[in-house]
Amino acid sequence: MRPALFGPAGAILAGVVASAAHAEAPKPASPATIAAQRAVAAALPVEDGRDAAFAARGFVGTRADPLIRAADGRPVWNLAAYDFVAGPAPDTVNPSLWRHIGLLRRHGLFAVAEDVWQVRGFDLSNMTVIGGERGWIVIDPLTTRETAAAAMALVNARLGPRPVSAVIYTHSHGDHYGGVRGIVDEADVAAGKVAVLAPEGFVEESASESVIAGGAMARRAGYQFGSALSPGPQGQIGSGIGPALAAGEITLIAPTDLVARTGETRTVDGVPLEFQIVSGSEAPAELNVFIAPAKTFLAAEIGTCTFHNILAPRGAKVRDARIWAGFLDEALRLYAPRSEAIASSHCWPVFGRAEGARWLAGHRDNYRYLHDQTVRLMNRGETMDEIAEAVVQPPQIAGQWANRGYYGTYRHNAKAIYQHYLGWYDAVPAHLDPHPPETRAERYVAAIGGARKVLELARKAMAAGDYRWSSDLLNQLVFAEPGNQAARELLADSYEQQGYQAESAIWRNQFLSAAKDLREGAQTRVAAQSRDVVAAIPTALLLDSPATRFDPAKLGAERVAVRLAIPDRKESATLEAANGVLIGRMGAAAGPVDATITAPRPALLGLLFLKLPLAQLEPAGLKVAGDRAALEALLAAIDPLPGGFNIAEP
Repeated sequence: MRPALFGPAGAILAGVVASAAHAEAPKPASPATIAAQRAVAAALPVEDGRDAAFAARGFVGTRADPLIRAADGRPVWNLAAYDFVAGPAPDTVNPSLWRHIGLLRRHGLFAVAEDVWQVRGFDLSNMTVIGGERGWIVIDPLTTRETAAAAMALVNARLGPRPVSAVIYTHSHGDHYGGVRGIVDEADVAAGKVAVLAPEGFVEESASESVIAGGAMARRAGYQFGSALSPGPQGQIGSGIGPALAAGEITLIAPTDLVARTGETRTVDGVPLEFQIVSGSEAPAELNVFIAPAKTFLAAEIGTCTFHNILAPRGAKVRDARIWAGFLDEALRLYAPRSEAIASSHCWPVFGRAEGARWLAGHRDNYRYLHDQTVRLMNRGETMDEIAEAVVQPPQIAGQWANRGYYGTYRHNAKAIYQHYLGWYDAVPAHLDPHPPETRAERYVAAIGGARKVLELARKAMAAGDYRWSSDLLNQLVFAEPGNQAARELLADSYEQQGYQAESAIWRNQFLSAAKDLREGAQTRVAAQSRDVVAAIPTALLLDSPATRFDPAKLGAERVAVRLAIPDRKESATLEAANGVLIGRMGAAAGPVDATITAPRPALLGLLFLKLPLAQLEPAGLKVAGDRAALEALLAAIDPLPGGFNIAEP
């Protein structure tokens, strides 16, 4: 098994599995959940068939074999995974979400406009393909090498084989660049045969998510996308913006051209393109593309078939709902009047100028309404929890299917907007310095009257269908007494019913993932990081990672400075530990150095990220000069890359 840093993105590392008394099968929907599902069904917008028509429009064909495999034969994607979705919604699935996955599960090659196609359903995201003079211009080459290669093979089989002449990454999230090596040879990029375009800041923002906070995000993303869940009526029902994350290899080829301003144009392989920069909305570095000859606007991810996240549950920088709404309004003004189709990097397109304008305006109003009402209540002194309960999507906005919360939700996003302006603290002094969760839980349970009393209250809440209160009670008991099997089982049941009721696919995934962990043991799985992503990140940014893993207690008070000579990149850098911090900087040290390491950058990555021993790397070309003991002491003070951790229990 390869180490985390360089493994396939979807591979599951050896899990540290906590003990559990037994694995328990999912439960059926409770009477309270069945009643809740019927209430949702009665309140849904009128079905006009428009989404179904748009999702099916232009279908060209799909793969005969539903399984997409890696080079070693293991399956990384199954096009047939959601074939069970048919007929009325089962009691264990929110009827709105059931309708949604019924549309999202369509897969294959679809014509969008003249010389514009999309491959959908091969991954979490869509691949958009434009016919150029010499070859294919590919926008967002999916998440993994394997799914991208399969998508490109379908394009060539159905439309005629052509080379890829250019690649465009719309933004800095892995599902929009990770498959690039499945469709492009880096040698062709280096030779100038293939252009790679991206928004300004793309590499830096990819680094921020993949390296600095990558460990925590990877574990949390497992909950968000339901990585440990199987698709099914009592399991994973997609991810809101697409089916799921593919289990292949994430790759990256660095951009050769960056777009910085709205209105910039490029003629790419003979096709005139115009760009809208929307950085700071759904991603910190993001662009949209107007394909002029086809009168088609690709809205990337500022508009899809669902309300999005202002703060992803997996963790990310909080997004700005105000400027997000502003970019949608700008797109409405600049591009809707010229567009006969509006496509996205997720979900299905919308067709017709009037329909596109309505769609963009609906998204704009959705984000703007939640932003403005959150800020209005925030300035009246209400806290994020109070605001999340008070602000409800108005009927005129909720009546558009694409505005519903299959991915982001009003409650979660209201809290994110509050955090964007005021942070997590609500100005209540009792919340300024509370006990940590386990200590607080012990006191909470004792104050109620002990574990037996908490269980009694929780069972009453469960019987009444008040799962929010039952999970609040039981979460405290599990954190106070992790080995209390009755509490674990009942909390799993409570989470499960909330998952069944959730309209948001990723809320469902989080509830059901927690229930699975409580029943089967916490499966602290971590997705591997991509060799290509790390290789593409500038050395200066990579130095932030060992700094964030530096444990000063292991080194003590001594100052240690190490020079890093990287001949294959003609770079020099320094790591200096002093005063409890590790400072990484490019160039010469501010003072004397204790040791010098000379090595190609891959060997340095192995040393600083994988914690490989010096003796193991020296045969590969790493050389050490100076005080080896001081160097060893510094390296020992750098923690390994973080692995998995518990979420549903201490």
